Amino acid sequence: MPREAFERAILEIDAKISAMGAAASDSLLKAMRAFRERDTEAAKRVKKADGAIDFQQLEIDDLVATTMATQQPVAKDLRLLLCAIQMASDLERSADYAAHLAKATKFFAQEPQWRQTEILERMTEIGAAMISGTIESFIQRDATRARQISLMDDEIDHLHKGLIKEMVTLLSSRPDDADKVTKFIQVSGYLERLGDHMTNACESILYMVEGIHAELNA
Repeated sequence: MPREAFERAILEIDAKISAMGAAASDSLLKAMRAFRERDTEAAKRVKKADGAIDFQQLEIDDLVATTMATQQPVAKDLRLLLCAIQMASDLERSADYAAHLAKATKFFAQEPQWRQTEILERMTEIGAAMISGTIESFIQRDATRARQISLMDDEIDHLHKGLIKEMVTLLSSRPDDADKVTKFIQVSGYLERLGDHMTNACESILYMVEGIHAELNA
């Protein structure tokens, strides 16, 4: 019976992690859409939704703590529970970056669309795919999949570096737009850090499955 109770708790944790990941990915894509379309009302909805994602993290943390206290998990079980806490933390931070992206919509509300927005959109697509893939890796306890997902961060980093170079070039011809160029780079930085958090989550999956501490994409 105790093991059955533990397995039920794990199923609940899996479900909550999956739901939180779906919410974080959805917020990210909606934030990018709001930014592209200069839709400040949609951006406000993304920012408001961030509170619900924060609450999801607290629910997961509480469930993990209760499971640790009542189910006497063995070593491998403990790694799974610790991974769940790390996953929730990284997803919460990723959702924060989506909210930051949404906030930037107001800054560019009266600005014509910049060509470099295409780079941000590609970074967002990869970020959303990383979130989804990381969740799948966790649910399936798949370290190989986690390693593959972490490699996607390299493309985000590459796009971020390329965008910075473009922005520096743009600044030389549009010095009066320095504040907007800086904000655009900041937005790209949000997406770059989101990729880092998903890589961290993938590292925690490796620890959960294989019991090793690995630094991916070092």
